[in-house]
Amino acid sequence: LHPGRLGFFCKLGYGEQDVRKVLQSLGWEAPEDDVLRELIRMGSKPWAPDIPPRLVARGVGGIPGLSPWLHEEGHDSSSHLRPIVIDGSNVAMSHGNREVFSCWGIRLAVDWFQRRGHTYIKVFVPSWRKEPPRQDSPIAGQHVLAELEEQALLVFTPLRKAKGRRVACPDERYMVKAAYERDGVIVSNDHYRDLQNENPEWKWFIEQRLLMYSFVSNRFMLPDDPLGRHGPTLNNFLSKNPVPPEPKWQPCPYGKKCTYGNKCKFYHPERPHQAQLSVADELRAKLQASLHLGHEEEKPRWGP
Repeated sequence: LHPGRLGFFCKLGYGEQDVRKVLQSLGWEAPEDDVLRELIRMGSKPWAPDIPPRLVARGVGGIPGLSPWLHEEGHDSSSHLRPIVIDGSNVAMSHGNREVFSCWGIRLAVDWFQRRGHTYIKVFVPSWRKEPPRQDSPIAGQHVLAELEEQALLVFTPLRKAKGRRVACPDERYMVKAAYERDGVIVSNDHYRDLQNENPEWKWFIEQRLLMYSFVSNRFMLPDDPLGRHGPTLNNFLSKNPVPPEPKWQPCPYGKKCTYGNKCKFYHPERPHQAQLSVADELRAKLQASLHLGHEEEKPRWGP
């Protein structure tokens, strides 16, 4: 036999049984390329060695210990739009004027982000909202929750019963964690004060990535400046690669009398195509130009 040849392909990660089968079929002296081609044709895959876990930037993926729904739709990482995490209870109660859990409000919010092109959208709703509505907690359009769940757009947070009483896990923690790991945006009018005080990283994230909204009749509306007048626009807020705004030049209040020259941070319309020079530098440049012109005129036009 040829133990060296067999060991060579086994070191590449292929199974010993598959390598033996291919070598017996092609011959023990077959070229390495032919053996590898046959192994690939057979569907044999090299096993992955024990490699320490690779450090991954937050929001890119591969976070151990997370639920499976956080890892699905891996193609979304290449999208230029941020993932969207919607506080379903907050949106539904807002659309129902704080009296009815209106699932139609969730549908309006999801449709708005889908029309914009977002590929990763997750809505979080407590599991007990699947139960038949009661008089003290009316629900409108409950079938919408089932439709969104079938489309993998809605996640029901866990629920358990202890001694006949319903114990619901707080869905706020799931939402903030999902948005934080995905480096996405939280759609809610809640400020999550408890979670901000609990974790300083979450505090910064909630302050920078909380997107508030409003309903005007059946229209889902978002502010043009989510972080205030001096913050990013809505398009930049929802984009992974924000586009810097074009500089707005403010005319110099001193006009032609400005003596700051190139140190002036304002715009001078009287000199659009030349460097901003000080008045003294401009006078020197004009004087040199006039002297050079006079020197050229003094030269004889014809030779001796």
